[in-house]
Amino acid sequence: MNSFDTVNHTDNISFYKNNPAILKQLFGNNKLKSLWLADMDFKVPEAVSDEIKRLADRAIFAYEFNNNDVFKALADWYRERHNLHLNSDMFIQISGVLTALSVIIQEFTNPGDGILIQTPVYHQFASIIKKTDRRLINNPLTLNDNEYRFDTEDLKNKLSNENVKMIILCNPHNPVGRVWTKEELTKLSEIAEEFNVMIVSDKIHSDIIYRNNKFNSILSLENRNHIALLGSPAKTFGMHSISNGYIYTHNESIFSRIQSKVESLFLHHGNVISNYATIAAYTKGKEWLDELTMYLEKNIEWINTFIKREIPQIKLIKPQGTYQLWLDFRELDLNKNQLNNILFNQAQLAMAPGHWFGKNGAGFMRMNIASPLDYLESSMNDLKQVMKRGLQY
Repeated sequence: MNSFDTVNHTDNISFYKNNPAILKQLFGNNKLKSLWLADMDFKVPEAVSDEIKRLADRAIFAYEFNNNDVFKALADWYRERHNLHLNSDMFIQISGVLTALSVIIQEFTNPGDGILIQTPVYHQFASIIKKTDRRLINNPLTLNDNEYRFDTEDLKNKLSNENVKMIILCNPHNPVGRVWTKEELTKLSEIAEEFNVMIVSDKIHSDIIYRNNKFNSILSLENRNHIALLGSPAKTFGMHSISNGYIYTHNESIFSRIQSKVESLFLHHGNVISNYATIAAYTKGKEWLDELTMYLEKNIEWINTFIKREIPQIKLIKPQGTYQLWLDFRELDLNKNQLNNILFNQAQLAMAPGHWFGKNGAGFMRMNIASPLDYLESSMNDLKQVMKRGLQY
């Protein structure tokens, strides 16, 4: 039996996604199967656990800074995994990706400036923009032939008229699962350059890529004024509560400004447990990640087949990357409250409502699939039974 099949899903109610108080607050029901939060139910690679045990057994936690070893591990990983050649001296460590995004927004834009996002997209982007007193500018993705694409005409219009200073790019895109092609990124970069707008790219899902797709980084393009939030080992290796974040840019002037800002806030010191765990993940976690990706693909194929056969009223936007599924319930012609009632009260499944990610997410649900297949099978069968009984609202 694959190790990804053996996780006990019910013991850890202290985990945010399983916490009854959180479930009650968000979904109105504390007895739900949890499929809403973008983290894993799987154990981290054994090398990561071993490293944490080593540190615990050492029982001495004097000052210890090994950022250079972390940055070398990151640079080696991106070269070997993505053929992306990065200078290990141009990384900046910070406590997390969202902290990094907030710092970058405050350093390179001013209150009242427009910052553009491409909805439906990770809801914390909008939250950070508003909390830093910037203006949220939406450039909705278009959905054609079951695939999301950039709306470049709307993008140009917004950049022309909304005093936009920054684009936050999600690549791979959460929640719709697109892995942007090099041609798409090149076009986006050219438009940004035309309007003198910086692109900040969140790549936290960049290692979860499925067959026949290739991760392309904004850093591989000629424009050197972009910033990549390379993310962290959180999504790749399931290290959500023990990981740091990392910023990278080719531009020395931009690097210097970010580094100075981060150091002025004393955010650059990494926790030694996180640092050693990160090094272990990126130097010894390749085989584990390859097995994980194959397992996730199996989960996707099972769900896709099941939906087509058993509940065809629901459509799956098949992902090219990430371990999130974007499910289309619009054919049911339900309003937000009706759809929530069916999922949260009748099927007793906690999925992330699509409207969290923007107005054009209404009628969709985001489902996390980094769980044992039998748990997902049970969840889908619960939904099938609700659909089979006839919708009650």
